[in-house]
Amino acid sequence: MSGSNFFGTVLSDATRVPVKASSRTFRTAIKEALKTYTRRNLETVLAEELRLPWTKTDSHPSEAYYKADLIDGYTEDWDLSRLVALARQIVKDLDLSDATLTELGALLAEYDRGGGVGTPAKNLIFAANGPKPELVLRDAVNNDIEITRNGEFCLVYDQPIPADGLTYTKLIEWWRAHEGFADAVPARDVGLHLHERLRASLDENPVELRVFDAYAARYKDRGFDIPALIPQVYLHFDPATQLARRTAGQSSRPLARQRMDFLLLFSSSHRVVLEVDGKQHYSKDNIASPALYSEMVAEDRRLRLAGYEVYRFGGAELMKPGADKMVADFFDQLADRMR
Repeated sequence: MSGSNFFGTVLSDATRVPVKASSRTFRTAIKEALKTYTRRNLETVLAEELRLPWTKTDSHPSEAYYKADLIDGYTEDWDLSRLVALARQIVKDLDLSDATLTELGALLAEYDRGGGVGTPAKNLIFAANGPKPELVLRDAVNNDIEITRNGEFCLVYDQPIPADGLTYTKLIEWWRAHEGFADAVPARDVGLHLHERLRASLDENPVELRVFDAYAARYKDRGFDIPALIPQVYLHFDPATQLARRTAGQSSRPLARQRMDFLLLFSSSHRVVLEVDGKQHYSKDNIASPALYSEMVAEDRRLRLAGYEVYRFGGAELMKPGADKMVADFFDQLADRMR
């Protein structure tokens, strides 16, 4: 192979290396794929086949002369998770040539290599405001569970988690049906009702309430189309009592971290766990406990290896002056990171 042919091959291969999976690169690849349709067909594809809502209140899709402007009118200000979900829908549902879909496929592969949980979420049980639910594994093959006791004290989100994550808007839609709110009731009123129910699950815990309230302020500033902060999410269930475990000759300690303090689903695979550590997490009778600390960090490792991101707040830092701003800044930085 001559030198010129060698470098030509290298440069040709380099152009096929996926670029960084970002909002910009996904938006560009989506536009290039959709622009293969005629202008007339593109409007039908966006509105009827992809079922996207038009975002511009001061114009109509028919007024967008260029294809790029039409696409922007349906996807304006979308973050990365929503663009990724749209890319998956395009690849799955639209009849496009293989060559057209190559860049989208490469970007999706690059995005998926970035981590996250590989299996879809099921059994989202959260916000218990009374005794913990007792669960049984109804179908071990399909991982179907059933709440056999205390189900009235917890909430169960029984819908598939959307590819672009579980937003507060989606949670409000579910809550409207769950509680039987009429369609005429404004989403804001339904959202406030849901907010009070979620807040009640924190049992007046001042440090957890500080995190919850700081995030709730974001709904006012940014609207409901952001990931919902879901409190008190059950991770696994240990039905045995300490007495039963001792009788069976087992350790008397329950499974570590049966509940997550908070969960954010930025997409169906990108999940963020927030833990608020009071002294019970690392001490016993006000004496530092290496055993408790070891259990905590071991559980963090397990979650991270499963694809979750875990962030911890110390209870003491949440009681300091300026804590509200510290938490708000954290959520700003987290949102920027997940774009």
